[in-house]
Amino acid sequence: MAETRRQTRGTSRQAEPAPTGWVGWIAFAATMMLMLGSFHVFQGLVALFQDEYYLVGQNGLVVQVDYTAWGWTHVVLGVLVVATGIGLMVGQMWARVVAVVLMVVSAIVNIGFLAAYPAWSAIMIALDVLVIWAVTVHGREMKSVES
Repeated sequence: MAETRRQTRGTSRQAEPAPTGWVGWIAFAATMMLMLGSFHVFQGLVALFQDEYYLVGQNGLVVQVDYTAWGWTHVVLGVLVVATGIGLMVGQMWARVVAVVLMVVSAIVNIGFLAAYPAWSAIMIALDVLVIWAVTVHGREMKSVES
């Protein structure tokens, strides 16, 4: 990437690097966070209201907690992920930092929930990792698109 210097009244300032074609990954990450948050809320509501839906009882889970606790965990995490996805969509810096933290928490929660619904948890873990990659590698470019 070529960097330019701007001369302004005796001070030299480095211009922001021009965005590359990879900046679309941030929009992808924000969209995925909206979807992942919705999936967490949906999964949490199922755990709250229909816990017999899952493949194993609460004693067969990696972390042996009743499905009501798992349900609330998923619902709260889902709401936070959706809110952060909205912040990421509008280019907020705080959303980049919080997105990485929430995706790590989401992956850990899904590892704990792996026995209950293996395929779905594995897909969500993979998407969490993809969002972390997109935000950490290409997050800075979103700032230069806004200005």
